Amino acid sequence: MAQQIYFDDVEEGFEIPSLRKDPTTQQLVKYAGASGDYYQIHYDKDFALRNNLPDVILHGALKNAFLGQLMTDFAGPDGDLKALHVQYRVMDIPGNPLLGRGIVRKKYVQDGKNFVECEIWLEDQQGQITTPGHGVVTLPARA
Repeated sequence: MAQQIYFDDVEEGFEIPSLRKDPTTQQLVKYAGASGDYYQIHYDKDFALRNNLPDVILHGALKNAFLGQLMTDFAGPDGDLKALHVQYRVMDIPGNPLLGRGIVRKKYVQDGKNFVECEIWLEDQQGQITTPGHGVVTLPARA
């Protein structure tokens, strides 16, 4: 079970624990089946190459899910994910690791809830940000 972080423990500039992902072509095939997104650029290398892509590429929604996991891991079992927004800027290729990272940008209390807004992103092994985003969680306060 994930360890709980508390609203009291984070400040602006706090770095969210990173999340490493090692996507594979098999994962893309499984994701296609689960999501219903069977566009061949995600699992058929010859098709991808014929469409001027460097290889098969990750589903954008899968990259969104990776960042969703980053945020829910950060929120812990007693926190809640309230918003998640991402942009797909660079294509990612299976077999290349991705690192989910984030920084707390703002924290505030509204309607009795403790909100934490974060800048989040996926970066490739060269440190290039391929999928920038923004997430909001609520965190419990220490008793």
